[in-house]
Amino acid sequence: MEQNAEILKNAISGSLNIIEQDREKEIISRRFGLNGRKETLEQIGEMLSITRERVRQLEKAILIRLQISAEENQIPELAPAEKLLIRNLTEMGRVAKLSDLADKVYGRVTTESEKTGIYFIATFSKSLAIVEENDKYNSAIGISEYGDSKKIRERVDEIVKIIKENKQPMTLDELDERLNYEHPDHIKAVASISKLLATLNGVWGLSKWPSVNPKNIRDKIYVILEAKKEPMHFSDIAREIRESNFKRKNVTVQAIHNELIKDSRFVLIGRGIYALSSWGYKKGTISDIIVRVLEQSEKPLTREEIVKHVLHVRKVKETTILLNLQNKKLFKKVDKNLYTLA
Repeated sequence: MEQNAEILKNAISGSLNIIEQDREKEIISRRFGLNGRKETLEQIGEMLSITRERVRQLEKAILIRLQISAEENQIPELAPAEKLLIRNLTEMGRVAKLSDLADKVYGRVTTESEKTGIYFIATFSKSLAIVEENDKYNSAIGISEYGDSKKIRERVDEIVKIIKENKQPMTLDELDERLNYEHPDHIKAVASISKLLATLNGVWGLSKWPSVNPKNIRDKIYVILEAKKEPMHFSDIAREIRESNFKRKNVTVQAIHNELIKDSRFVLIGRGIYALSSWGYKKGTISDIIVRVLEQSEKPLTREEIVKHVLHVRKVKETTILLNLQNKKLFKKVDKNLYTLA
């Protein structure tokens, strides 16, 4: 990866050498953060004793000159850098978030100046397209042959629209059925640019949806149970969270238990075992469950029938159900083995 770093370094140096005036080099270096952090038009204007608007005009003029120089092949160091970036983008789905592309090219977590160095090259390269960061999009770079900045944003918006209309997360295969892409990986690459989307466990949804972007312990519990599709003990839920891909996953068993008690989405159905209310489980004691079973029945039920119904929604011992059935204030025996409500 050192060779890649050298290729990009040479491309940046070769491009800056095209700029004749030191002041203009200073403006570009500071605006793109090539020597450190990026600076605003106001900061650069104050340093150079010129207006913010003048800095903007100079920046635009410099980039136009660099674009012309690149098109006329006057920056020999640029071609190897373009080839390097295009090769990596091809492997990543033809477009990628700037941070992801930089980390792949350098083979490690990159610094801000390394990221902005790649962005600087892409800004005036005819072979690359850039997406500027804003509230909707992450900073990104694509291969211009497959679409300019506007086309990339349109593709991102299309995926967001489909997921919004679906009203629940979708897998890449499900998205692929609705879109015309050569491979689902290309959809993944485009979707990763959106700040409105998030992904978890192979599905994509809106970033405001807890199922793909859980922000607190309760949401993480919900995601774990939803993925497991069956009731779990709170200690097992804690372990699953610690072994998950969540950003913050250092949780205690006690914290998990406390959150399970507080949230109506979770129903205690046995000794420390919880299920989702959306699965049809309802809160209540064993006596409450028996009452509901008998209320829904048009006739008295046998002990065995009552036990079967209760065990369907609670993980308890059969003897626990039978003990609750002896509550004469709630239940009445109408025959040798038939029960109804008192």
